[in-house]
Amino acid sequence: MFIRTDAELERLGRIRFPMANDMFRSARFLTAADRMGYSYNENRARQGIDAIIWLKHHWEANYIISGKGEVTDLTDGRTWSLAAGVLYVVGPNDWHRLQVSEDMHYVSIFCPPLKGDEHFDADGGYEASGPIDKTDRRMFVKQADEMRRAGQEIVVADGQARTVRMLTKADGVGFGFSDVRLAQGAEAVLWYKHHWEANHIISGTGEVSDLTTGEAWTLEPGMAYNVGPRDRHHLRAHTDMHLVSMFCPPLIGDEQHDEDGALAPSGPVPPGPPGY
Repeated sequence: MFIRTDAELERLGRIRFPMANDMFRSARFLTAADRMGYSYNENRARQGIDAIIWLKHHWEANYIISGKGEVTDLTDGRTWSLAAGVLYVVGPNDWHRLQVSEDMHYVSIFCPPLKGDEHFDADGGYEASGPIDKTDRRMFVKQADEMRRAGQEIVVADGQARTVRMLTKADGVGFGFSDVRLAQGAEAVLWYKHHWEANHIISGTGEVSDLTTGEAWTLEPGMAYNVGPRDRHHLRAHTDMHLVSMFCPPLIGDEQHDEDGALAPSGPVPPGPPGY
């Protein structure tokens, strides 16, 4: 397993400013070099951004942590409001407009994964970074609270966590995405033998321990821990915790952890970082 922090990314030069005037800051937490099947950025967009975007070569899911804005499909005129807990997904067919009305903090996941040094081109997209299937699928939006009200939140890890699996294999974007909540004192032994999982801490504190090496890390907002098939680990919440989890291969959506803390296979497993 490995840990990523904003301070480490700053040190490694993995903080990017893809728009003019420093209006948009993007911390590249995972890139194609990590070989986990997707990449993800933690982004901060300033009030007043009004951008035309067309990601012709990628699927991108954007989960809003805080702030407000609006996204518009420029093909048919549909518009969605953006606020905390909203996930909007765009792909190769989606020429769209992003407007930020209140400073926005959000996580963006890409498949195929970004190399990490991209800047927006004249069409508001990134250069190709891998193969992508042709599709007629169009952009869509999901809301965590609406899914909870609809009974789509499930209890997992022997009752230690609650999760809304907002993107699953059926969504066809190449990765899964879950909104996860742990109560203070929750703890679980987990071992994702059949998946790579990235976990980005949104709020709260805790600790994750590698049960093979004995290493332990304190978890705080704005950092991530990443686990794969060799990483039997122990997770403990010191306070109530909110995190988002990204999976490859994507989950079916109804999985429960087995006696080893694993989830059932759901597709081919990426190789993971070199030397793993």
